[in-house]
Amino acid sequence: RDGAALVRFLRWVDETAPGGGLTEIAAVEKLEALRAETGELRDISFDTICGAGPNGAIVHYRVTRDTDRTVVPGDLLLVDSGAQYLDGTTDVTRTLATGPAPEGAARAFTLVLKGMIAIALARWPAGLAGRDIDALARRALWAGGLDYDHGTGHGVGSYLGVHEGPASISRRGLVPLEPGMILSNEPGCYREGAWGIRLEILVAVTPPAVPEGGEREMLGFETLTLAPIDRRLIVPDLLDPPERAWLDAYHARVAEALAPLLPDPADRDWLAAACAPLAD
Repeated sequence: RDGAALVRFLRWVDETAPGGGLTEIAAVEKLEALRAETGELRDISFDTICGAGPNGAIVHYRVTRDTDRTVVPGDLLLVDSGAQYLDGTTDVTRTLATGPAPEGAARAFTLVLKGMIAIALARWPAGLAGRDIDALARRALWAGGLDYDHGTGHGVGSYLGVHEGPASISRRGLVPLEPGMILSNEPGCYREGAWGIRLEILVAVTPPAVPEGGEREMLGFETLTLAPIDRRLIVPDLLDPPERAWLDAYHARVAEALAPLLPDPADRDWLAAACAPLAD
Protein backbone atom coordinates (compact mmCIF):
# COMPACT_ATOMS: atom_id res chain seq x y z
CA ARG A 1 0.00 0.00 0.00
CA ASP A 2 2.65 2.51 1.00
CA GLY A 3 4.94 1.37 -1.81
CA ALA A 4 2.20 1.91 -4.38
CA ALA A 5 1.65 5.45 -3.13
CA LEU A 6 5.38 6.03 -3.36
CA VAL A 7 5.49 4.75 -6.95
CA ARG A 8 2.82 7.28 -7.92
CA PHE A 9 4.91 9.98 -6.25
CA LEU A 10 8.12 8.92 -7.98
CA ARG A 11 6.44 8.99 -11.37
CA TRP A 12 5.05 12.46 -10.59
CA VAL A 13 8.54 13.72 -9.64
CA ASP A 14 9.94 12.24 -12.86
CA GLU A 15 7.38 14.14 -14.90
CA THR A 16 7.49 17.39 -12.92
CA ALA A 17 11.09 18.02 -11.91
CA PRO A 18 12.71 18.33 -15.36
CA GLY A 19 10.50 21.33 -16.11
CA GLY A 20 11.98 23.31 -13.25
CA GLY A 21 8.64 23.94 -11.54
CA LEU A 22 8.97 21.55 -8.61
CA THR A 23 9.63 22.81 -5.08
CA GLU A 24 10.50 20.90 -1.93
CA ILE A 25 7.23 21.83 -0.21
CA ALA A 26 5.20 20.83 -3.27
CA ALA A 27 6.87 17.42 -3.19
CA VAL A 28 6.16 16.98 0.53
CA GLU A 29 2.51 17.91 0.08
CA LYS A 30 2.07 15.65 -2.96
CA LEU A 31 3.52 12.61 -1.22
CA GLU A 32 1.31 13.06 1.84
CA ALA A 33 -1.75 13.54 -0.38
CA LEU A 34 -1.03 10.30 -2.26
CA ARG A 35 -0.67 8.40 0.99
CA ALA A 36 -3.93 9.91 2.23
CA GLU A 37 -5.67 8.65 -0.92
CA THR A 38 -5.17 5.10 0.35
CA GLY A 39 -7.92 5.79 2.88
CA GLU A 40 -5.78 4.10 5.53
CA LEU A 41 -3.35 6.87 6.50
CA ARG A 42 -3.56 7.94 10.13
CA ASP A 43 -0.64 10.36 10.05
CA ILE A 44 2.83 10.73 8.65
CA SER A 45 5.32 8.95 10.90
CA PHE A 46 7.69 11.96 11.05
CA ASP A 47 8.14 15.30 9.30
CA THR A 48 9.21 14.50 5.75
CA ILE A 49 12.80 15.27 4.82
CA CYS A 50 12.84 16.58 1.26
CA GLY A 51 16.13 18.19 0.27
CA ALA A 52 17.06 19.32 -3.23
CA GLY A 53 20.65 19.89 -4.24
CA PRO A 54 22.64 21.33 -1.31
CA ASN A 55 19.70 20.97 1.08
CA GLY A 56 19.99 17.20 0.67
CA ALA A 57 23.39 17.36 2.37
CA ILE A 58 21.71 18.55 5.61
CA VAL A 59 21.02 15.18 7.25
CA HIS A 60 17.98 16.21 9.32
CA TYR A 61 16.77 18.96 7.00
CA ARG A 62 13.15 20.07 7.35
CA VAL A 63 11.88 22.38 4.66
CA THR A 64 10.15 25.62 5.72
CA ARG A 65 8.59 28.45 3.72
CA ASP A 66 11.86 30.34 4.16
CA THR A 67 14.11 27.51 2.96
CA ASP A 68 11.85 26.05 0.27
CA ARG A 69 14.02 25.39 -2.79
CA THR A 70 12.97 24.99 -6.38
CA VAL A 71 14.44 21.81 -7.81
CA VAL A 72 16.91 22.77 -10.51
CA PRO A 73 17.00 20.09 -13.22
CA GLY A 74 20.08 18.02 -12.44
CA ASP A 75 19.74 18.40 -8.65
CA LEU A 76 19.63 15.24 -6.60
CA LEU A 77 16.37 15.12 -4.65
CA LEU A 78 16.53 13.25 -1.32
CA VAL A 79 13.14 12.27 0.10
CA ASP A 80 12.99 10.54 3.51
CA SER A 81 9.41 9.93 4.58
CA GLY A 82 7.05 7.57 6.32
CA ALA A 83 3.46 6.90 7.24
CA GLN A 84 1.46 5.57 10.16
CA TYR A 85 -1.22 3.01 9.37
CA LEU A 86 -3.13 0.95 11.92
CA ASP A 87 -1.33 -2.14 10.64
CA GLY A 88 2.18 -0.73 10.46
CA THR A 89 4.68 2.09 10.30
CA THR A 90 6.80 2.92 7.27
CA ASP A 91 10.07 4.79 6.80
CA VAL A 92 11.68 4.92 3.37
CA THR A 93 14.30 7.08 1.68
CA ARG A 94 14.97 7.43 -2.01
CA THR A 95 17.45 9.72 -3.74
CA LEU A 96 16.29 10.74 -7.20
CA ALA A 97 17.90 12.07 -10.35
CA THR A 98 16.18 15.06 -11.96
CA GLY A 99 18.61 15.30 -14.87
CA PRO A 100 22.29 14.52 -15.49
CA ALA A 101 23.91 13.57 -12.18
CA PRO A 102 26.32 16.06 -10.58
CA GLU A 103 30.01 15.21 -10.59
CA GLY A 104 30.81 12.27 -8.29
CA ALA A 105 27.18 11.64 -7.37
CA ALA A 106 26.65 8.41 -9.32
CA ARG A 107 29.80 6.85 -7.86
CA ALA A 108 28.76 7.83 -4.33
CA PHE A 109 25.19 6.62 -4.92
CA THR A 110 26.48 3.22 -6.05
CA LEU A 111 28.77 2.90 -3.02
CA VAL A 112 25.82 3.72 -0.75
CA LEU A 113 23.74 1.11 -2.57
CA LYS A 114 26.50 -1.47 -2.06
CA GLY A 115 26.36 -0.75 1.67
CA MET A 116 22.60 -1.10 1.82
CA ILE A 117 22.79 -4.42 -0.02
CA ALA A 118 25.56 -5.62 2.33
CA ILE A 119 23.25 -5.16 5.30
CA ALA A 120 20.31 -6.74 3.47
CA LEU A 121 22.44 -9.83 2.74
CA ALA A 122 24.15 -9.99 6.14
CA ARG A 123 24.28 -13.20 8.18
CA TRP A 124 25.58 -13.32 11.74
CA PRO A 125 25.52 -15.56 14.83
CA ALA A 126 23.04 -14.91 17.65
CA GLY A 127 24.25 -12.51 20.30
CA LEU A 128 25.72 -9.88 18.01
CA ALA A 129 24.48 -6.31 18.27
CA GLY A 130 24.05 -3.53 15.75
CA ARG A 131 27.53 -2.20 16.36
CA ASP A 132 28.94 -5.55 15.17
CA ILE A 133 27.45 -5.22 11.68
CA ASP A 134 27.36 -1.43 11.19
CA ALA A 135 30.71 -1.51 9.38
CA LEU A 136 29.29 -3.76 6.66
CA ALA A 137 27.32 -0.78 5.34
CA ARG A 138 30.43 1.40 5.29
CA ARG A 139 33.01 -0.95 3.77
CA ALA A 140 32.58 0.18 0.15
CA LEU A 141 32.38 3.84 1.16
CA TRP A 142 35.50 3.54 3.31
CA ALA A 143 37.38 1.90 0.44
CA GLY A 144 36.40 4.89 -1.69
CA GLY A 145 37.47 7.43 0.93
CA LEU A 146 33.90 8.29 1.97
CA ASP A 147 31.69 7.84 5.04
CA TYR A 148 28.57 9.21 6.75
CA ASP A 149 28.15 10.66 10.22
CA HIS A 150 24.96 8.96 11.38
CA GLY A 151 23.92 5.46 12.32
CA THR A 152 23.04 2.91 9.69
CA GLY A 153 19.70 1.98 11.19
CA HIS A 154 17.20 2.48 14.01
CA GLY A 155 14.42 0.38 15.43
CA VAL A 156 10.89 0.87 14.10
CA GLY A 157 7.64 0.22 15.96
CA SER A 158 4.33 -0.95 14.52
CA TYR A 159 1.92 1.99 14.71
CA LEU A 160 4.29 3.19 17.43
CA GLY A 161 7.54 5.13 17.35
CA VAL A 162 9.21 5.31 13.96
CA HIS A 163 12.48 5.73 15.87
CA GLU A 164 12.12 3.07 18.52
CA GLY A 165 14.84 1.76 20.84
CA PRO A 166 16.70 0.09 22.16
CA ALA A 167 18.06 -1.81 19.14
CA SER A 168 19.90 -0.05 16.33
CA ILE A 169 22.51 -0.65 13.64
CA SER A 170 25.14 1.83 14.71
CA ARG A 171 28.32 2.19 16.67
CA ARG A 172 26.12 2.79 19.71
CA GLY A 173 23.99 -0.29 19.07
CA LEU A 174 24.75 -2.48 22.08
CA VAL A 175 21.50 -4.49 22.19
CA PRO A 176 21.71 -7.95 20.54
CA LEU A 177 19.56 -8.25 17.43
CA GLU A 178 16.74 -10.76 17.85
CA PRO A 179 14.20 -12.35 15.49
CA GLY A 180 11.21 -10.13 14.86
CA MET A 181 12.98 -6.84 15.41
CA ILE A 182 12.35 -4.32 12.62
CA LEU A 183 15.11 -1.85 11.83
CA SER A 184 15.97 0.63 9.12
CA ASN A 185 18.90 0.08 6.77
CA GLU A 186 19.93 3.53 5.54
CA PRO A 187 23.54 4.31 4.65
CA GLY A 188 24.27 7.65 3.02
CA CYS A 189 26.86 10.03 1.63
CA TYR A 190 26.80 13.82 1.69
CA ARG A 191 28.76 16.53 -0.11
CA GLU A 192 28.23 19.82 1.70
CA GLY A 193 26.89 22.53 -0.54
CA ALA A 194 26.20 20.13 -3.40
CA TRP A 195 24.08 17.03 -2.73
CA GLY A 196 22.96 14.38 -0.30
CA ILE A 197 22.44 10.67 -0.94
CA ARG A 198 20.62 8.20 1.29
CA LEU A 199 18.87 4.92 0.53
CA GLU A 200 16.61 3.31 3.10
CA ILE A 201 14.65 0.12 3.42
CA LEU A 202 13.15 -1.50 6.51
CA VAL A 203 14.32 -4.99 7.41
CA ALA A 204 13.13 -7.60 9.90
CA VAL A 205 15.49 -9.94 11.73
CA THR A 206 14.78 -13.53 10.66
CA PRO A 207 14.92 -16.63 12.90
CA PRO A 208 18.20 -18.54 13.13
CA ALA A 209 18.88 -21.01 10.33
CA VAL A 210 21.90 -22.85 8.99
CA PRO A 211 22.95 -21.37 5.61
CA GLU A 212 23.33 -23.83 2.76
CA GLY A 213 26.62 -25.63 3.20
CA GLY A 214 27.11 -24.19 6.69
CA GLU A 215 27.31 -25.74 10.13
CA ARG A 216 26.06 -23.04 12.49
CA GLU A 217 22.79 -21.20 12.76
CA MET A 218 22.82 -17.58 11.65
CA LEU A 219 20.35 -14.73 11.88
CA GLY A 220 19.62 -12.58 8.85
CA PHE A 221 17.30 -9.93 7.47
CA GLU A 222 14.08 -9.99 5.47
CA THR A 223 13.59 -6.89 3.32
CA LEU A 224 10.19 -5.29 3.95
CA THR A 225 10.19 -2.01 2.01
CA LEU A 226 9.10 -2.18 -1.63
CA ALA A 227 9.97 0.85 -3.77
CA PRO A 228 12.12 1.32 -6.88
CA ILE A 229 15.74 2.46 -6.54
CA ASP A 230 16.78 5.01 -9.14
CA ARG A 231 18.77 2.95 -11.66
CA ARG A 232 19.89 6.12 -13.48
CA LEU A 233 22.28 6.88 -10.62
CA ILE A 234 23.92 3.43 -10.54
CA VAL A 235 27.36 2.74 -12.01
CA PRO A 236 26.91 -0.94 -12.95
CA ASP A 237 30.62 -1.72 -13.10
CA LEU A 238 30.92 -0.94 -9.37
CA LEU A 239 28.50 -3.72 -8.42
CA ASP A 240 29.70 -7.28 -8.07
CA PRO A 241 27.54 -10.20 -9.34
CA PRO A 242 25.80 -10.96 -6.00
CA GLU A 243 24.91 -7.27 -5.61
CA ARG A 244 23.48 -7.08 -9.11
CA ALA A 245 21.54 -10.29 -8.48
CA TRP A 246 20.09 -8.83 -5.27
CA LEU A 247 19.09 -5.59 -7.01
CA ASP A 248 17.44 -7.29 -9.98
CA ALA A 249 15.60 -9.75 -7.70
CA TYR A 250 14.48 -6.88 -5.46
CA HIS A 251 13.13 -4.88 -8.38
CA ALA A 252 11.34 -7.94 -9.77
CA ARG A 253 9.67 -8.39 -6.39
CA VAL A 254 8.75 -4.68 -6.24
CA ALA A 255 7.15 -4.79 -9.68
CA GLU A 256 5.22 -8.00 -8.99
CA ALA A 257 3.89 -6.79 -5.63
CA LEU A 258 2.99 -3.22 -6.53
CA ALA A 259 1.63 -3.43 -10.10
CA PRO A 260 -1.72 -4.92 -8.97
CA LEU A 261 -2.19 -1.95 -6.61
CA LEU A 262 -1.83 0.63 -9.40
CA PRO A 263 -5.09 1.13 -11.33
CA ASP A 264 -3.54 3.65 -13.77
CA PRO A 265 -1.81 1.89 -16.67
CA ALA A 266 0.66 4.78 -16.91
CA ASP A 267 1.78 4.09 -13.32
CA ARG A 268 2.20 0.39 -14.11
CA ASP A 269 4.23 1.20 -17.21
CA TRP A 270 6.45 3.57 -15.25
CA LEU A 271 6.96 0.91 -12.56
CA ALA A 272 7.91 -1.74 -15.13
CA ALA A 273 10.53 0.55 -16.64
CA ALA A 274 11.88 1.59 -13.23
CA CYS A 275 12.23 -2.05 -12.16
CA ALA A 276 13.81 -3.43 -15.34
CA PRO A 277 17.00 -5.47 -14.85
CA LEU A 278 20.14 -3.37 -14.56
CA ALA A 279 21.83 -2.91 -17.92
CA ASP A 280 25.61 -2.80 -18.39
